[in-house]
Amino acid sequence: MAIVHRTQNWTITKPHATGRKGMVVAQARTAAEAGVAMLEAGGSAADAAVATAFALAAVEPWNSGLGGIGFALVHPAGEAARVVDFGPVSPRRLDPRLFPIVSGHSEHLFAWPNVQDERNVHGPLSVVIPSAVAGYAELHRRWGRLPLKEVLAPAIALARAGLPADWVTALKLASAARDLRRYAESARLYLPEGLPPAPPYVGPPKRLVLGNLPATLERLAEAGPEDFYRGEIAAAIAADMAEHGGVLDAADLAGCAARLTEPSLSPWRDRVIQGAGGLTAAPTMQRVLDHLAGARFGRTPDAAFFAAFAAAMQRAYGERLAGLGDTTGANPRAAEACTTHLTAVDGDGTMVSMTTTLLSSMGSRMVLPRTGILMNNGVFWFDPRPGRPNSIGPAKRPLCNMSPVIVTKDGRAEIAAGASGGRRILAAVLQMLLFVLEFGMDPVAAAHHPRIDVSGETGVAADPRLPADVLAVLREEFGATEVEHTVMPVNYACPNLIAIAPDGTRTGISDVASPWSAAVAQA
Repeated sequence: MAIVHRTQNWTITKPHATGRKGMVVAQARTAAEAGVAMLEAGGSAADAAVATAFALAAVEPWNSGLGGIGFALVHPAGEAARVVDFGPVSPRRLDPRLFPIVSGHSEHLFAWPNVQDERNVHGPLSVVIPSAVAGYAELHRRWGRLPLKEVLAPAIALARAGLPADWVTALKLASAARDLRRYAESARLYLPEGLPPAPPYVGPPKRLVLGNLPATLERLAEAGPEDFYRGEIAAAIAADMAEHGGVLDAADLAGCAARLTEPSLSPWRDRVIQGAGGLTAAPTMQRVLDHLAGARFGRTPDAAFFAAFAAAMQRAYGERLAGLGDTTGANPRAAEACTTHLTAVDGDGTMVSMTTTLLSSMGSRMVLPRTGILMNNGVFWFDPRPGRPNSIGPAKRPLCNMSPVIVTKDGRAEIAAGASGGRRILAAVLQMLLFVLEFGMDPVAAAHHPRIDVSGETGVAADPRLPADVLAVLREEFGATEVEHTVMPVNYACPNLIAIAPDGTRTGISDVASPWSAAVAQA
């Protein structure tokens, strides 16, 4: 008989939230609660999203934080949507010659050729300009109602309390421990006694205070976001980077600014799917929808739907990889995509869909001692081979996979969605949307429905919970491999969604397999 190992023998369901006021969905419940506290205080969806994002720096540090980057899509009630682009930009002094290619291919997130000492994967040379604070500040400045000091208060309280060292934390830190131990402050904070913290057999978990992060958040609240780029925090970041041998400097920080751009528009039936455009996954999403536009499916996602979806994804990825600059396949061995997605809505109907990231799990694995900031490893988005559209270079933007979306009908925002998960984001977000828009599923049913993953020109991963006839067709037509969607939810990304029904009722649902994730409604 065939020997098949199944990690999970259970049925998981995720609580959802409903209400007629505001709501936040995030990959950590405590962060979502921080956002809802802003709504309760009279804040907007932008206030809630920013509070949630800052809180995630304290309670989900492996995925995002002050050292990261991202994109936010905002649709204010009664107005047009805008994109806050705080995507990755490489430092001015980043020299491609610092990244000599050696034999083999990376076993990390992308299967690029190996670089000497993996200096594009971790450490001081792997860092792009940290623009998250600029992005959060721009979102708050344009659409927030509350003082930024009040919006930062929950993050400060959470940072002071410390990161709960439960089994989820232990698993995340163990996955990155090999590289965390290379950097003194990272090892001191995250590997006490040289090992990932073991969760307790009984009782509440211990907490890890993340170095100087609480003080840095307090400084931000007092001095404002300008300080991060041109003040004391900026000076501390630049000093640490210089001492560690990095090229990111004070001039890079001083020149950092979020951009306000127009969203991409992808019509689907009687709706429009708005995306972040540019070098995100939005152009590829448009191509998938183009390939599917002429198809008509049954009442449920059947074998014909999944086969058509897989073919459209593979075709669109072929076009993406050939023409948009990202010229290597995702590494099937890698399981460390490090991103977080949050969605928020307020009582007025303003929606925010924000994806923010450090790129790999624990980013560069390097915590800056003076500030407690865990820095990104955005240089790994670039191809280390010279002469290609996506090659490493100075002051340059790489192709990335983030895909925050807001769906409208007759100009009214009705769904905000997105996901974390690297290359797997696009397939997850599109399937969730099509389950709702094409098959009429409610958001909760859509979130619980098993999916497939297509992250390149070849290869299909299929959730074993799919019906047998679907699995059979996917195996026959695509050589699909059955892969579980586990509580280390990397195989099918981590989508979440908020939908507003015609009567105004909001429904929110987070990724079903993620242990900490939650949708929280305003009382």
